[in-house]
Amino acid sequence: MTRQMLVTAEQLHQLQADTDCIIVDCRFNLADPDAGYQLFLKSHIPNATYANLDKDLSSPVTPLSGRHPLPEAEQFASFLSRIGWQPGLKLVAYDDMGGAFAARLWWLMKYFGLSGAALLDGGLAAWLAAGFPTQTGEVDSRAAARLTLQAQREMVMSASEVQAGLAGHEILLVDARADERFRGDVEPIDSVAGHVPGAKNLPLSQNLGSDGCFKPSEEIRHLWQPLQGDLGAGQVVHMCGSGVTACFNQFASELAGLQGSKLYAGSWSEWIRDPGRGAETGP
Repeated sequence: MTRQMLVTAEQLHQLQADTDCIIVDCRFNLADPDAGYQLFLKSHIPNATYANLDKDLSSPVTPLSGRHPLPEAEQFASFLSRIGWQPGLKLVAYDDMGGAFAARLWWLMKYFGLSGAALLDGGLAAWLAAGFPTQTGEVDSRAAARLTLQAQREMVMSASEVQAGLAGHEILLVDARADERFRGDVEPIDSVAGHVPGAKNLPLSQNLGSDGCFKPSEEIRHLWQPLQGDLGAGQVVHMCGSGVTACFNQFASELAGLQGSKLYAGSWSEWIRDPGRGAETGP
């Protein structure tokens, strides 16, 4: 995978008239779960449909899970049917956070063995900066046949597997949260501040340039390789607060040609369900 994972605003504008392209708005606010949809109704890229992180891209929270458990196969298949996606179509996801939430949809497509997903480079801001039009209200989409999906379980690691991998120095666990949350200086969402003992921090924003678009692949590779050291890309495990923005870091590393990393889907919000797992603060 290379830059085909990314679509520029200009390229998406050309694709709009193409019935083989499905555009998905993934804007979301963790503090106000309805805000993303309200923003969508006010203004979105023409012909885009909306994906709700809690309802479409996650399954219900359980007493042992993190805040955004992965959706079950039938749930995700139902979502794809509703937005009209089927094999052979391109799917372009965007948000207003540079791709931080949209990358979850990209990752889920991979997780269920589906190809053809990409992110809009720079998100909605890039679209607006290019002077392209927007649309209001709901968009009617023609439902597609529901697919039978199967999760690629090898793409994820459980908390116990992460613990064992860290203890044996067999994995590199990379946390995508902002450095102040990783250090435990602040914690606006979860009940415990800090990070998984042994984890390293690479805030997702470091993958982006000042324009909000992804840095060149070579620059992203230079960010990741010093962290990896002698470990291969397949030994890298991504995490964040709830397994959502971790997908963004995985997207960035694959954009740089570092293939095969995994996701700790439960992430920090699951980790702290068991106090015995421990927590660290500081760098």
